[in-house]
Formats: sequence, structure tokens, C-alpha cells
Amino acid sequence: MMTRAKFRVQSKTEYYGSGDTVAVSMMPVTGGSPENESFWKYTPSGEIKMQIKKEVADLFEIGKEYYVDFTPATVQAAEPA
Repeated sequence: MMTRAKFRVQSKTEYYGSGDTVAVSMMPVTGGSPENESFWKYTPSGEIKMQIKKEVADLFEIGKEYYVDFTPATVQAAEPA
């Protein structure tokens, strides 16, 4: 099972004292297209915040929309040492 959402990058905040990481904040899309209105119907509110390395954060642009796919993770047993 997979669930897809659509979020827009709202802000990026750089933290130099923590190893050059960036906080990226995203909110659900609300309108502007029939597709966005459909996503908004099922995700009218929410927020995703990530503190990630700058080289990864550079892939996210403020104001740009991104699909977010939620897929259940399988738990794998640790291998014996």
C-alpha cells in the first residue's frame, strides 16, 4: 500500500553550527490546479519538517511543489555480529 501527498516548500533555514544542515519546512498544496485541489481535499492541513545536509536541501526550492510517497517500511532483523 502506498499513499501519495503533494507538498510545497515554505521555508529553508540554514544552521551552520550543526554541520551545515538546513531545516526544510513543507505544507500541503491548497489550490491552483485541479490536481492540487484534489490533494487538498484529502490533506487540508499538515506539515513536514526535515533537518538535512545542505547538499540534499539544495534539491528543494522554496515555492516548488513535490510529491511525497508514504510506503510502509519493512522491519529487517539485525544480523548477528
